[in-house]
Amino acid sequence: MTDGEKELTPWAALDKETQTRLRLDYQAELDANPRTCSLDEKMARFTEWLAGRGVSFTMDDLRRR
Repeated sequence: MTDGEKELTPWAALDKETQTRLRLDYQAELDANPRTCSLDEKMARFTEWLAGRGVSFTMDDLRRR
């Protein structure tokens, strides 16, 4: 980690209420962007959006659901 970078909180470490709130907040981002059927693109977009909020998300998190 370099100066100015902060450690991201893993998605799995968040409580269900926080995860739900983030999913609901992300809906506005989905509505503002072009649709895609690509799971890779969906993951990249969600992962980047969450990172901007201090949260990390991986394919393992997707499989835990």
